[in-house]
Amino acid sequence: MNQQLLDQLSRITEEEQRILDGAAAIDTALYSDSPSFVIDSRKMLQDGRLIQVRPHTRFIRFPRHTHNYVEMIYMCAGQTTHIINGTEIVLRTGELLLLNQHAAQEILPASATDIAVNFIILPEFFGQSLAMMGSGHSMLRDFVVGCLQSADSPVSYLHFKVSQVLPVQNLVENLVWTITHNIQNKRLMNQITMGLLFLQLLNHTDKIEAGKNSYEQELLMNVLQYVEEHYKDGSLTALSNHLNCEFTWLSRTILRLSGHTYTELVQKKRLEQACFLLRSTTLSVTDISLAVGYDNFSYFHRIFRKEYGVTPRGYRISPAAL
Repeated sequence: MNQQLLDQLSRITEEEQRILDGAAAIDTALYSDSPSFVIDSRKMLQDGRLIQVRPHTRFIRFPRHTHNYVEMIYMCAGQTTHIINGTEIVLRTGELLLLNQHAAQEILPASATDIAVNFIILPEFFGQSLAMMGSGHSMLRDFVVGCLQSADSPVSYLHFKVSQVLPVQNLVENLVWTITHNIQNKRLMNQITMGLLFLQLLNHTDKIEAGKNSYEQELLMNVLQYVEEHYKDGSLTALSNHLNCEFTWLSRTILRLSGHTYTELVQKKRLEQACFLLRSTTLSVTDISLAVGYDNFSYFHRIFRKEYGVTPRGYRISPAAL
């Protein structure tokens, strides 16, 4: 991280000075009026803002709490230890931790050289970011975004071990800088930068750990990632070998977790990709059929029309597809 920005984030805050002067606990009134200690976005965000950033409070244990917003924590230097729904997570330099609204979090004391920033984000902030990801509604994208936005999601956190991914580091630093400086077009710049950050993170799903109920959720994420990458010629047999899972068990588990069979997931992805190619290229319908994995052109026409109510050519010339 830029040294000037890191020096700015390292400064002792008034709250931290009070702790260094002998306070035995944080002042919960700064964060919440709730007896159950739900940190309130109204106390953390200025009026009208959808996102804010603040340095993590060091030198003291931060007690168990939840949030009524999405929180993203970036470790600028050093490390911090978080206990989320009973699971201990060590966040190291350059890593990101994204917390769902229902995640119960406790943070162990950090030292002067452990510098983290907390992004306080209202769910509606993600609107522009999601639009940047296109209208294809990638299953993997929907899964990750659903984890962040829905309080009903079984996933309480996403831990991105992306310290070696330079574009992610640059984008997070840009976000911190823009949020902490008064510049024109600030909201739009932040939303676009967040969208770019999401796109980068979706390119590195192998570096994501999810929890709680993490095994099944990580399994589903791995399945969706495999479909994203191998929709043209991947098979359930190859996937079961890749994941070291028994074929029949994996087939049933995919259906239970996603509500779809493996074949249905592949077909959905193939048709989404066909829509993208119809909108954005001049490839013939036949070439697109081959490009997404269908060498039976009449079958491709039939399932496309069943899914979208029009033929591939009709979809291409329809204003709704533009």
